[in-house]
Amino acid sequence: MKIAIIAITANGARLGARLKGGLSGAELYVAHNYAGAAGAGATSFDGSLRELLKELWPEFEGFVCIMATGIVVRLVAPLLKAKDRDPAVVVMDEAGRFAISLLSGHLGGANDLAARCAKVTGAREVITTATDVNELPSFDTLARDQGWIIDDLSQVKGLNALLLAGEKIAVVDPSRRVQATFAGRGKLSFHHTFVAALESNATGFVFVTNRDLPPQVRAEKLLLLRPRNLTLGIGCNSGTTVEEIEAVVKSQLKRLFLSLRSVAAIGSAAAKAKEAGLLAFAARCGVELRCFASAELNGVTVPSPPSHHALDAIGAAGVAEPSALLAAGAGSRLLLKKVKSGNVTLAVAEIAC
Repeated sequence: MKIAIIAITANGARLGARLKGGLSGAELYVAHNYAGAAGAGATSFDGSLRELLKELWPEFEGFVCIMATGIVVRLVAPLLKAKDRDPAVVVMDEAGRFAISLLSGHLGGANDLAARCAKVTGAREVITTATDVNELPSFDTLARDQGWIIDDLSQVKGLNALLLAGEKIAVVDPSRRVQATFAGRGKLSFHHTFVAALESNATGFVFVTNRDLPPQVRAEKLLLLRPRNLTLGIGCNSGTTVEEIEAVVKSQLKRLFLSLRSVAAIGSAAAKAKEAGLLAFAARCGVELRCFASAELNGVTVPSPPSHHALDAIGAAGVAEPSALLAAGAGSRLLLKKVKSGNVTLAVAEIAC
């Protein structure tokens, strides 16, 4: 986590220097008048604190503000966007007595950051999120720790509330990570199928799946958590637009009831490493484009016969299927054999649990 520590007093500067030494990835910003108290390695500022925070806000994942809580509340209020996008904010008093998790306690990691600050300085961490004070895991923290995508963030609050109220929650999770995390805490029941979960007498539901569910297997209080366990293998002609690539991918995933949010990476041939449309599509998905040499592609056993076009062009017997499997890693399997549509060839693989 990239952390900005901000101090505006001499005592705060000294505390900030201790924090900087104990928190990896931390940078210290100190009001110009007190920069000397922070020692070497601090960045001084003499302008507006509000402008400094506004400038740093997009660059850092966490903030430790050594000042009054009221000041921080007023400063960050205009910068807030959404709970899954805002950075962690921790407030500490200049005496180092308390480390208060103020903002983005779960998804942003402020609760963890407050605990780290307390460990470094000997302060008392102050955590107010309901699940934590009741010694229960939360579904949003679970998703963050596992690298899962929350399909509808508005559902998290409701499911956490059911958990706190002791209501029954039915879970479908092939990875069993929910079961391991909760370890008997909360009234959770675990089911092998969506239908079995929905037919239980549960009040809420948590499904960990890369599937897009049809309306008949949805519920009002349903939290969908998307594991990043799909890879796309894409071959395309030179100059293929991002719009065409996206249209083909979305059409095929829809046909298979698969969620685009579960895509972890895109594979292709080394010859396509600078293909503008492919790079743009990977950027839209927020995933890495992994390109493989022809020798690597040819070393993968795939179900489809060799492509004469690919052999002539780059010396590979195929691109979509082997690159999908290579991007997914050992033990993966194809969910979609190569499909050609216009200028795009697509295959989909699933990463092994």
